[in-house]
Amino acid sequence: MIDAETLALTSGHFAVDEGPAGTVKAVAEIPEAVNLHAGTRVLDCRGRFVTRALACGHHHIYSCLSRGMPPAPRQPKSFTDILEQIWWRLDKCLDKDMTEASALATAVYLAKNGVAFCIDHHAAPHAVEGSLTTIARALDRVGIGHLLCHETSDRDGVDIARQSLEEHERYFASGGKGHVGLHASFTVSDDTLNAAVALARKYDTGIHIHVAEAASDQEYCLATYGKTVVRRLQDAGALDLPKTILGHCVHISEEDRAILAQSPCWIVQNTESNQNNNVGLAAYGYSERVMLGTDGMHSDMIRSAQSSYFAGISVEGITPAATYERLRNVHRHTALHGPCGDAQNNLVILDYDSPTPLHEHNVLGHIFYGLTAGHVDTVISQGRVIVENRQLTRCNEEEILAFARQQAKRLWDRLG
Repeated sequence: MIDAETLALTSGHFAVDEGPAGTVKAVAEIPEAVNLHAGTRVLDCRGRFVTRALACGHHHIYSCLSRGMPPAPRQPKSFTDILEQIWWRLDKCLDKDMTEASALATAVYLAKNGVAFCIDHHAAPHAVEGSLTTIARALDRVGIGHLLCHETSDRDGVDIARQSLEEHERYFASGGKGHVGLHASFTVSDDTLNAAVALARKYDTGIHIHVAEAASDQEYCLATYGKTVVRRLQDAGALDLPKTILGHCVHISEEDRAILAQSPCWIVQNTESNQNNNVGLAAYGYSERVMLGTDGMHSDMIRSAQSSYFAGISVEGITPAATYERLRNVHRHTALHGPCGDAQNNLVILDYDSPTPLHEHNVLGHIFYGLTAGHVDTVISQGRVIVENRQLTRCNEEEILAFARQQAKRLWDRLG
């Protein structure tokens, strides 16, 4: 057992409790079969390494069906072009079935990559109602824990922005957990921003928003409101909420960094997405509350950590230990939400047969230079086995991917 916080190694037997707040404890020996509670399983992990399962701090599940999609009508020349020609075209075409297929397929990839929990930021302006419940049920079906939100924006009109806030209200009132999602400052009016902050306060949660992902977001805010994006969010009260998540924060000012250093909110680093969109990379050493996401690029948090480390060496002189802390910081964030499915009983069993010794003093070297998602053999989520011998246990992967391909064709036909 590799302790996820200290990286200390302990050999022995471990009992795993079931439930959203379950624990893991060492036991001296495995009880005889007649003394085990009904439904208890014994997994033989000899020769394997076990550690806490991974979690994603910022995903876009709706992007799953974009893999191999038809090209944009014209070659994007800026980040705004990328949004208009690709992502805003795609999200307008989504319906409930496509959303469900995206969530199911993403859940498959999360699970098989050892990621048992996901913080998602959904966008579907013409299929808002019920979308969060649809995603929650799909993730639950595979066994992935979650905190969800819908991307509220005024870019498609105030009526759709209102529908998005109402979807959050319905979801939270029914017991769902997540954040109040906003797209980005440049597509969110003051009225919508203030309403979102009020809704987040009502349900004791935070805002989940993209911040200065590209320079254009910051420039628009300065020209329109006479202040930076971070200052605008601070003035609206969004940064006072400890559960608020700010994605990217690439093009922020020194004053912004000072504000965020004093704020209880969280920042999500999405290295590969920033590289893909050519918006630049940032240093995040000013905050202790930085976690890692994928921004919809993929569902592999081992890959996300490694790319963030290798890019961060030149950008901010980051170390493996500091990058690993960001990888695990997502657990500190989810803990703020109470029992939500990201407890100690989320585990990943690694079939990692290294040609060199592994011990507590060199675990990070193995994580960043040896480990891949291909080493994930078994995944336990909330004390229940959801992947075993690299196969899903709760649903049929072939059926899910066949459904996803069917919905991808419908989506691509709509894209024209």
